[in-house]
Amino acid sequence: MKIQNLKTCLLICCFIWILPSVSFAQQLDPVIRELISKGLTKSHTLNNYKYDAQQAVADQDLARSVFLPKVTLNGLYTRLDDNISFDSDTRNLLESTQKLLIKEAVGLPFNAPFPQNIPIKETPYLQDKNILKSSVDVDWVLFSGFEASNALKASKYKEASVNYAGLAEKDKIALKIIDTYDKLALVNASKTVLETSEKYLKEQEIYVRKAIENGLTTPIGRKKIELAQQQLASKQLQTENNKTLLIEVLQQLTGESKEKLRLINPQLKPYQFDPASANAKRNEIRALEEAEKASLAKAIMERSNFIPKIALKGHYEFIEDDLSLLDPRWYVGVGIKWNLFDGNQSRLKSKKSVLESRKYGEQLAEAEEMIALSIVKAQLNYESSLQNTKIVLKEIELATDTYEMVNKQYKNDLASIKDVLDALNDLEKANFKLQESYSDERKAVTELLYAKGTLTY
Repeated sequence: MKIQNLKTCLLICCFIWILPSVSFAQQLDPVIRELISKGLTKSHTLNNYKYDAQQAVADQDLARSVFLPKVTLNGLYTRLDDNISFDSDTRNLLESTQKLLIKEAVGLPFNAPFPQNIPIKETPYLQDKNILKSSVDVDWVLFSGFEASNALKASKYKEASVNYAGLAEKDKIALKIIDTYDKLALVNASKTVLETSEKYLKEQEIYVRKAIENGLTTPIGRKKIELAQQQLASKQLQTENNKTLLIEVLQQLTGESKEKLRLINPQLKPYQFDPASANAKRNEIRALEEAEKASLAKAIMERSNFIPKIALKGHYEFIEDDLSLLDPRWYVGVGIKWNLFDGNQSRLKSKKSVLESRKYGEQLAEAEEMIALSIVKAQLNYESSLQNTKIVLKEIELATDTYEMVNKQYKNDLASIKDVLDALNDLEKANFKLQESYSDERKAVTELLYAKGTLTY
């Protein structure tokens, strides 16, 4: 890198820091935002969270449906071995009573014989042996003992917990994509540095060849150049392999085609960031809080099993002919169900839910401690990366001056080819260290934003 390019880089860095405050999302490369969007769409874990949330919504609908009337249509055909009738004494009594009523109606005395020309009705069967029934039943819960309402609360808390867990997973996916993207940018920066080194080596190769022809140096200098070129080729191969691997990772995360990923040209630029920005509650914390509430609501729901429940019952028979003499055509009733003792099942289930809520409480306390520690760690990493960038910029300036000085000395036969190659190697390392420092700085910013719960994309 030339001195002029170095000054330009320094000016750009200063200009970035004095820009008005902008959000982190606005500083992200549009390519990164597009990749994050595709990654969030592709993620199987996120899709599972969506299904879990939909299941929680279905549980809410189930809780509400408890108070909807249940209507059932029934159809039944039964054939008995025989008709069901009164016993013989009861039939005789009914026939005698019928005769007395008829004699009284026609004006015959009580002891007069019954007229033979007057028919009497046969005693009907209690139930015909061929039974065809068609009916409708209505069951309507009027009061569930607060069991349904508490189940509704629990499922709402569960839905909120799952949604927050999904948002936390989104942040993790975004971090992975940003980190992989920056690593790809670092690989591209490495390629640029290696191409510069290759150009310098070619210049040195030409100079050494002319020096050998003029008897100013030995063939050993050329062999050293050849060795440096082979080492450079090895680094270039390793860089290509790293790029291929990173493209594979991005393809797996986003589902984007490898052809398009190979065409992107990410650049490493420092983020504008205020380390004193306020914290926000992390989605992981919100998810645990809602899960704890869901467990407590579930515990209350289990205990409400001992509260009396009230329901309405209705029944109507469409076919009246096959009803027995004792069967009603329709009926409506209101009943109460009071569970006094269920073998301690409700109490034990409630206790289990309470213990589950306490477990979430412990996880919540642990998560808050870990987040506080991660904020301190990310803050320190960010400060270290800023300091390291300043040091590397000085190293580049020194390495550039050293290389130009040694190169002039070598051309004036005041330094060896080894001195030139060492200076070139130092310059190459310094240039790449700057890109690494930018990468570390960007990673520290994203991790600090994530730790504070303010990562946007």
